[in-house]
Amino acid sequence: MIGKLLGIGKPVVLAPMGMVTGGALAAAVSRAGGLGLIGAGYGDADWIRREFDLARGARVGIGFITWSLAKQPQLLDLALSYRPCAVMLSFGDPLPFAQKVRDAGAKLICQVQDLRTARQALRAKPDVLVAQGTEAGGHGGTRSLFALLPAIRDISGGIPVLAAGGISDRRGAQAAMALGAEGVLLGTRFLAAEESLVAREAKQRVVEANGDATLRTTVFDIIRGYDWPDGITARALRNAFSGKWHGNEDDLEDALATEKPTYEEAVRRRDFDTALVFAGEGIDLIDAVLPAAEIVKRIAP
Repeated sequence: MIGKLLGIGKPVVLAPMGMVTGGALAAAVSRAGGLGLIGAGYGDADWIRREFDLARGARVGIGFITWSLAKQPQLLDLALSYRPCAVMLSFGDPLPFAQKVRDAGAKLICQVQDLRTARQALRAKPDVLVAQGTEAGGHGGTRSLFALLPAIRDISGGIPVLAAGGISDRRGAQAAMALGAEGVLLGTRFLAAEESLVAREAKQRVVEANGDATLRTTVFDIIRGYDWPDGITARALRNAFSGKWHGNEDDLEDALATEKPTYEEAVRRRDFDTALVFAGEGIDLIDAVLPAAEIVKRIAP
């Protein structure tokens, strides 16, 4: 069902990681038989235009952080002007945007982290649900994938469900599909793709690390000035910055005037002992930076 619904030959969807999954990566995944989604992140009109231009000729979609999109809804109009095949919404109520997505002829994909957000998403009548487990890199909730996935599947009313969180090889994809998923949505595995926008040094850290080296935290959102909803944390690689401030978030808030310029300089220098690298628990299974097409080939059951 998912292949026909999304127009793909392989049940592999690229997670729209903000400012990581650009047009080149999305196009490469789609051309390999999956579905590539451009990651709009917190929203930048010029960036969205550029990445859609880079994906020209490929059948791609786009993903938004829903609460951020609510602050600048014109970005959805911009994205829909490029006629994406799908729009994925995560972290917030998708209902205010659902009809506009449908009217544009795009499929609506809603990512959820628990039963409450699943029921909220179902009111928007999505074409596809994504059950995201806490094993995932980047932002997410508190439920583990293999407990959450069948529960979401049971209340989905027949809407196909993709699995996300900690899946980095074919074994994970097959296990998710045994629990009712019709496909998988992958982030960290594609973060370490040749075409991703992540710095080479960050990709190498993902290749060299393991799942024990990740943690869920809010410190990187605090230092970057992003006010995420309660209950949402982000999984990232541990580094000296998280080691100093995780568990001391109030002190970090008090020290922002001095810590923020230092952090921003570390980002510019690609100093990932301080700067953020999102990564999921499945990085144990990532041992090389690969072309996106090769990743699709290795993952697809």
